[in-house]
Amino acid sequence: MVLAASQRMLARLLVVASAALVVSCGNDAQGPSITVGAGDSVESSVLAEIYAGALARTGTRTAVAARLGGRADYLAALDADRVQVVAEHTGALLAHFDVPAAEQLPKRVAEAVSAALPEGLVISDFADGADLRPRVLLTAQAADRDKVRSVGDLAPRCGELTVGVAVTPGLIPSGGSDRVRGCDFAATVAFPDPAALRKALLDGRVQAGLLSGPPELAPGATGGLAVLSDDDYAVRPENVLPLFRKGLLDQRQIKKLNYVAGELTTDELAVMIRRVRDEGAAPGDIARDWLDQHAL
Repeated sequence: MVLAASQRMLARLLVVASAALVVSCGNDAQGPSITVGAGDSVESSVLAEIYAGALARTGTRTAVAARLGGRADYLAALDADRVQVVAEHTGALLAHFDVPAAEQLPKRVAEAVSAALPEGLVISDFADGADLRPRVLLTAQAADRDKVRSVGDLAPRCGELTVGVAVTPGLIPSGGSDRVRGCDFAATVAFPDPAALRKALLDGRVQAGLLSGPPELAPGATGGLAVLSDDDYAVRPENVLPLFRKGLLDQRQIKKLNYVAGELTTDELAVMIRRVRDEGAAPGDIARDWLDQHAL
């Protein structure tokens, strides 16, 4: 009797194991594995982990290919189907694929990007709350003295000013999309980092500054400075969005990426980049925490 009961129990276990194997194989057969590519920047690695994690939560098998190089490198990997998704910025993509394009407003820039993409590549929704375009700076003293609050206020005087330019570490490269419409500066001087740009402004060596990305990514770099508003988008927007191979993702997967776009903000992305860049946190852990916090 004991032997018969044991045999029956073993049979039930074998049935359960066989069913689990069938389910596992079924999940694997739902679609191809998707590799999300990341360039050398911290931002690119964080966004790649977010996109890969979000797609994985639809049941998709995903992987991240890290440190692929600069824009030309990861776009070449996308074109060759070595990766299927990459993170990008709207303004930088437009500058890459359509140099003469004049669009400046966020939605128009995204539409122009979609129209300019080569055959076989598409985009989904851009994150309208995550805009990493450069910021225009003056000293607080000069802004108060001349009553300059916005880039539009500054435009009539740009021809008299030397502008200093600095790149904030960790960002996806702007690709030359950081021109200021209607503001032709007399001269441009490059600085190695945001701190050097701040010092040059306060010392009077340059009269205006152009800092890539939001000030939150360069703590202390805007002390004593005024960050000019730009509601008219004199600086082209750099909204985050996914670029991927056409026909690869189904509607459920695209909808998940659109949910990411709807939740992502500049402030949150800046915090995530700083945690990886300055504290050594793992991009995958940071992405997973963010996805959990937003129930994605």
